[in-house]
Formats: sequence, structure tokens, C-alpha cells
Amino acid sequence: MQETKAQQGTATPVSFFQTKAYAAQDAGAALQPWNLERRNPGPHDVQIDIRYCGVCHTDIHFVRNDLGISVYPLVPGHEIVGVVSKVGDHVQRYKAGDLVGVGCWVDSCRVCDSCNEGEQQYCLNGNTLTYNSVEKETGRMTYGGYAAQIVVNEDFVLRVSDTLSLPGVAPLLCAGITTYSPLRRWKVGKGHRIGIVGLGGLGHMAVKFAAAFGAEVTVLSRSPQKQEDARKLGAHRFALTTDAEQVQKLANYFDFILDTVAVDHDHGAYMGMLKTKGTLICVGIAPEPVVIPMFPLIFQGRQVAGSLVGGIPETQEMLDFCAEHNITADIELIRMSEINEAFTRMERSDVKYRFVIDMASI
Repeated sequence: MQETKAQQGTATPVSFFQTKAYAAQDAGAALQPWNLERRNPGPHDVQIDIRYCGVCHTDIHFVRNDLGISVYPLVPGHEIVGVVSKVGDHVQRYKAGDLVGVGCWVDSCRVCDSCNEGEQQYCLNGNTLTYNSVEKETGRMTYGGYAAQIVVNEDFVLRVSDTLSLPGVAPLLCAGITTYSPLRRWKVGKGHRIGIVGLGGLGHMAVKFAAAFGAEVTVLSRSPQKQEDARKLGAHRFALTTDAEQVQKLANYFDFILDTVAVDHDHGAYMGMLKTKGTLICVGIAPEPVVIPMFPLIFQGRQVAGSLVGGIPETQEMLDFCAEHNITADIELIRMSEINEAFTRMERSDVKYRFVIDMASI
């Protein structure tokens, strides 16, 4: 691949190579083929040939500039699995041929309290997103996993077991760790009753993890057709939240409720399902402010909490747990050229439960 000239104005010259990708050129544009420049690996960098990349609903938000912060051209993708093709001179943990993953972050400040505790997702000085962030090494924008290759500092690369199906591993880097982390933080396990709100990309992973941890799992859904899927995924019970009688039977029932829904809905409806001192954990980000009724919260000592993916150590812990227990995401494998159709289908909730791109098709 052809290198460009070294970047001007940096302390250490940086050279680049071109690689194939799919990018949105503006907020109204479909994703189309585009050649992007990656930095050649520095001393602590790992170059990865991407095999699979999961499709997260966040990718749609960034492509369409729903958050008002997108910079174009934009290459999404933060659920990356691939093979190491090259490493920098000082890299010790990885070598060419290793199976690896990259999640939502590719750097952080590394000095704040959160980073020192291995929780880079809560970096107090601002972490570097896998895409749509400024790359420290070059001052350029980061580009994500809808591409043939990526270069990442070794500290943000994760080891992947060759015992798992790699397409199903990709969504673990976001959907997986987003649900694994709060379940571990609140020590959900045997003797606990947990309700999972929503059975989509996040919800189906929450069911798998909570069941593996030994909790009694109930899926809370508005869709009666999801009952059989919930059972197959490991849920012990299913409750239709549009049925007042079923909801009433769950009054004061759960120790925890994990809410994975990312659209406007009545969070307060779940407060009465919690036991005294029970906890509602929110991982789905609704676009509008959420109203939480104070009486059922305060008078029963209940809690509302939030959680955002996990740090690098916990994400590696999750990947190791998945390898030990043979846990992967349920996915539909697509070609790169099908990505725009996949976005449309995701908005209709027409996927079980995560799209993954076969990057060989790029």
C-alpha cells in the first residue's frame, strides 16, 4: 500500500497507508466505499486486519448526526474482531497472527482516577472513541471498524479466544460488555431475581449473562412473539408489560431490573416491580429526559443507576468468561454492501439480534 508523506508539524514524523472502508460523507448520505488513511504502527501500536465488525445502533446515530457531534467523512464501527498483521517495536503482548478485538475506545488520558482504576470508559479528561474522535498520535479523526484494517495502541487491544465463533464475538465488544459490566458491578447471581427490559441486541446478551451467573431471569417486553426466544436464550420467565394482570403479579418482585431500551418509555412503570431497596439499572439511552416518580423511589428505598460499557480489564474478563462458557451473540452475518439496508432493518427492529459485517466482502 502506498504511504503518504510524513505528517507535518508533529514531534515524530508519522507515515500513513491507505485501506478500504465504507464512510458517510454527510448526515444525509448512505454509506459508500471510501479509501482512508491509517497511521503506520508506532512503537506501541498493533495493526489489525479486520475480519468482522458488529453493527451497533450508535453507528446509525453518528452516521445521521443525531447527537449533533458527527464529523465527516465518518467511518463507524466499534465491535471489531480481527487478526494482528503487524506490531510496533515495543509491543510485547501481541504478535502477528493473534486473534484480537477492539471496542468503543482506542485511548484515554491514562492518569485520572477512573483510568487508574481500569475504567477508561469513565475517563475524567475525555477518552478517544474508536471513531469520530481526535487521534492523539496524528491529530486526525479516528475511523472505525467498517474498514479492512485498523491501527490501535496495544493497551486498548483485547485478546480473543479461538474457541469461539468469531462473528458472534464481535458484538461482545459493545453489546456484551454493556450488559456484563453492570451485572458484575451489582454482583447479580444466585438468589437474585432480575428483570430484563427489552430483548434486542443488548437485552439478549443480558439474558445470557444473567442466566450464566445463576440469577432467575424474567424478560419484560411489549412483544408477545418474543416469549419463545426469551426461553431459548435462557430466561426463566416472560412478562408482557402491556398486560396489567401480569404486571401486577410482579409487584415488589425483582432485586434488579436492567433496562436496555433506548427509546422513550415509562421508566417509572418498573419502579413498583422492584423489592424494597431494589435497583433499576439503565443502559439504554433514551433521547429525551426521563421522569422517575419520587414516591415509589423514596418510600421503598429503591435506586436508579446507570452504566456505560466497561473498562479494558473488565472487557478482557468478559471475553475470557465467554470463552469459558461458550457465550457469543446471536447474529445475522451480512456483506459490507448490505450495510445501508441493515440500518433500515435495525430501525424496524428486524434483526435477531445483531448484524455483523463480514469484512472479507469489502
